[in-house]
Amino acid sequence: MSSDWITADWPAPANIVAGTTTRRGGVSSGRYSSLNLGACVGDQPEHVVENRRRFVAMCDLPEEPCWLRQVHGIQVVCAGATDVDGGPPQADAAIGRGIGDSCAIMTADCVPILLCSIDGHEIAAAHGGWRGLAGGVVAATVKEMSAAPGSLIAWLGPAISQDSFEVGDDVRDAFTALDAESAACFRANDRGRWQADLYGLARMRLASAGVTAVHGGEYCTAADPQRFFSHRRDGSCGRMATFIHRRS
Repeated sequence: MSSDWITADWPAPANIVAGTTTRRGGVSSGRYSSLNLGACVGDQPEHVVENRRRFVAMCDLPEEPCWLRQVHGIQVVCAGATDVDGGPPQADAAIGRGIGDSCAIMTADCVPILLCSIDGHEIAAAHGGWRGLAGGVVAATVKEMSAAPGSLIAWLGPAISQDSFEVGDDVRDAFTALDAESAACFRANDRGRWQADLYGLARMRLASAGVTAVHGGEYCTAADPQRFFSHRRDGSCGRMATFIHRRS
């Protein structure tokens, strides 16, 4: 398989590099084939180390980004933060303000959300699973950024589409309790459940936080097994990384 990654299609300043890896170009095998970047999904550690080395080289990054121990919460940290043991911090969003900072989110169906200020001085990455979106991870990230919400632009990386994302009443109720208009992001299916538009829900949470310049959201991880890992499709599997880097 050849190495490749998807460049974020958004009007970010020239000093911003951003995009998403695919599952191609790594050394992992089986359900993790092949560019699995997740260290806590059961893959062989030495394979993840090599995959991350390839990722850094492929995307021309100076070093690995700020990895996180994602828990579907709303904790926001600064790029470069570590846990007390020196490992990745438990958080679902990271913000970078310095030259050379990189932030990343790992996903296999959840929507990864990248943010940057229009002057290119501030960057962020947030993990948009349905629990995090309903819990307020977008608002928490935007609140921690120094740039005004109206001066931010966002890009939504590859995630599961509405056609592939079936949920129950609990998910729909979590969002309609926040905003009745969220009901428009749920379509009833013939099994008495709902098809949820995760991209649409992310856009609504961004708009609620004051971010209206939103791009991306055209992929489906579950429908494209050649390029993307998908937990909903495959169960235990690898992870892609959606990253943002400030060059200058």
